Amino acid sequence: MHYDVERILSELGIGYIIEPKEKTISINGFSSLDEATRSDLSFCLGNGEEGLSSIMSSHAGAILCKRSMLELIFPNSQNKQLIFVNNPRLAFIQIVKHVRKAKKMAGISPSAEISESAQIGKDCCIGSFVSVGENCTIGDNTTIQDKVSILPNTVIGKNCLVQPSVTIGADGFGFERYPESLALERFPHFGGVVIEDDVEICANTSIARGSLSNTKIGKGTKIDALVHVAHNVEIGTNCEITAGSIIGGSTVVGNNCWLGLNCTLKNKIKIGDNVIIACGATVINNVRDEDIVAGVPAVSIKSKATLDKDKLFLMAGTNTAIHGKCHQ
Repeated sequence: MHYDVERILSELGIGYIIEPKEKTISINGFSSLDEATRSDLSFCLGNGEEGLSSIMSSHAGAILCKRSMLELIFPNSQNKQLIFVNNPRLAFIQIVKHVRKAKKMAGISPSAEISESAQIGKDCCIGSFVSVGENCTIGDNTTIQDKVSILPNTVIGKNCLVQPSVTIGADGFGFERYPESLALERFPHFGGVVIEDDVEICANTSIARGSLSNTKIGKGTKIDALVHVAHNVEIGTNCEITAGSIIGGSTVVGNNCWLGLNCTLKNKIKIGDNVIIACGATVINNVRDEDIVAGVPAVSIKSKATLDKDKLFLMAGTNTAIHGKCHQ
C-alpha cells in the first residue's frame, strides 16, 4: 500500500511544514534513517550539524524533522521530502498507528475459547488459543494476541493491546496461618480486574484479580513484559511500568508515574502522581507527588537529581513546570 503522509498528518491534526511543497513522494514503509529506502518514512531527533548530517546521509524518501532544523537544511537538493513538526518521534508513532489501524483485520481465531457470557466489542482481534472466561468484557478495537488467559470478571476497555502469554485475573497470593499447625489457608478472591481504555500490556505479564475489591489499571497506562501486578493494586492513568517491575498487593500508584526496570513496590503503600522510581529500587514506604526515589530501600534523590531535564520529562510524562522543580 502507498500512503500520503501529508493527508495522514492533516487527519491526525498534527501541525507541519513540508519542503519542497510541490513535491509528493509515495511512501509504503517505515524505517530508521540508516536503513530507509526511497519508499520509506523515517524521523530524525537530531539538532544542528549532527541532525543535518543524519538527514542528508539518509536514503529515506520522507523524513520527519524538528522545526528548529527548517532554516538549516532548506533548500534541499537531495530529492527528499522533509516534514517539519514539533516532535518527530511522536508524529512517526502516530502515523504508524494510523496506518496499522487501517490495515487491521478484526476477528476471533477458531482456536480461541470464549465464554458464552463474555462480551466482545466491535473490531476486536482475538488471537490463537486465547481464553476468555465468564462475565468478561472486552471493549471495541482491542487486540488480544495469542495464548492470553483472561479469567472471569475481567473488564478490558477500548483500544487496548494485550501481547502473547499474558495472564489477567488469576487469584492473588494471600494466605492466613492456623495458629497451632502453622498451615497456610488461601484467602478467597471474589474481585475482578478493570483495565481502562488505551492500555497496553506486554508479553508474559501477570495481573492478579482483587480479593474483595477490583484490581484497576488506569486509562493510557503501558505495562512492559514480565511485570507482576498483585491483587487489589490500583494504577493511575498514563503510567509507564517497565520490564520486571513487581507491585505488591493493595498498593496504589498515582497518575503519570514511571517505574524503572526491575523495581519492587512493597504491598499496601501509596505512590503519588508524577513519580519516578529508579531501576532496581525497592520501595517500602509511601512516596509523595513529584518525587524521584532510588536505592534499596528507596529514598528520595530529587534534590540530587542531575538527569538531563528533557529526558526526565520523557521518562515521567509530565510537564516542564513539575520537573523544573527537580533541579532546584
